[in-house]
Amino acid sequence: MRATWRILAGRRDLRLVLSAGIISMTGDWILTIGLIYTVYAATGSTVASALAMASAFAPQVLLGAVAGVFADRWDRKRTMIAADLLLTAGLLPLLLVRGAAQVWIVFAVMFWEGAVQQFFSPAQQAMVPRLVPDDELVTANAASGQVANVSRLAGSALGGLLAAFGGLLAVTLADAASFLASAALLAKVRTSGRTASRPGGPVRARLGQVGADLRDGLRLATRHRMLRVLMIFALVTSVGEGAMSTLFTPFVEHVLHGTPQDLGLIIAAQAVGGMVAAASGHRLRAGRMMCYGAVVFGLVDLAIFLYPLGTWRSGPPWPG
Repeated sequence: MRATWRILAGRRDLRLVLSAGIISMTGDWILTIGLIYTVYAATGSTVASALAMASAFAPQVLLGAVAGVFADRWDRKRTMIAADLLLTAGLLPLLLVRGAAQVWIVFAVMFWEGAVQQFFSPAQQAMVPRLVPDDELVTANAASGQVANVSRLAGSALGGLLAAFGGLLAVTLADAASFLASAALLAKVRTSGRTASRPGGPVRARLGQVGADLRDGLRLATRHRMLRVLMIFALVTSVGEGAMSTLFTPFVEHVLHGTPQDLGLIIAAQAVGGMVAAASGHRLRAGRMMCYGAVVFGLVDLAIFLYPLGTWRSGPPWPG
């Protein structure tokens, strides 16, 4: 921890980039929590909630690998600034949402935000090695990895709070402000984000080179045993996480009789666990950490969703 603070204190551009990432991703969580609760409150449908979650996560599946290839070719600093501005503009249609009839606008906005975010994150990760010398890179990457947990902790709690007291308008304005603040911080970064020059040529030839890079990455992932295991692990756990995230809102409202603040605080608590695990992860081998973490995570999920069965008094705690 001391090494992290020492590097941050001495590296101005690193502070700016990580701060911009925290602010931008905090805005993402504010929006996600606010919109998921808004969709369920407006429709009362778990199907609509599932579609909202799918709209947010589908870009990761459709664009994750492609975005990484392009981020490796574009100016990283400009890519992050452009992404923040596009994320801000993409929020404007939410001002037209008045009820269940306009819920499709929420789906479209969540898909757009998720798609643009796929370009911001790899650009930030690729920018970090330029901001520190090689002997500080491991510590800088560890600090960069904590950005997601800190953002989830702050954004989830704020998203629930804003959704409860200010509704969709407050969530939208807060998210837009976070993206603009992130872009302003990135504009102050002095380190160049330009990549190594690539051969020019016709657009068709350049797109063909991008396709070749993508195929090379996929080939490496499928042939390398450990990468295959990690991909399967991520796929299986993501399916479970998606199902749980979809059901969390009706669970909090009908079983726990909670509010949007409660939903935000529960999801924020998950970020605390992530921060603790990251801080203590060096004490365990990565494989064991993944196995133990998956088992504990599954047991905690079972406990959360099944404990109401032991507290019935006059019937099931959920409707129907």
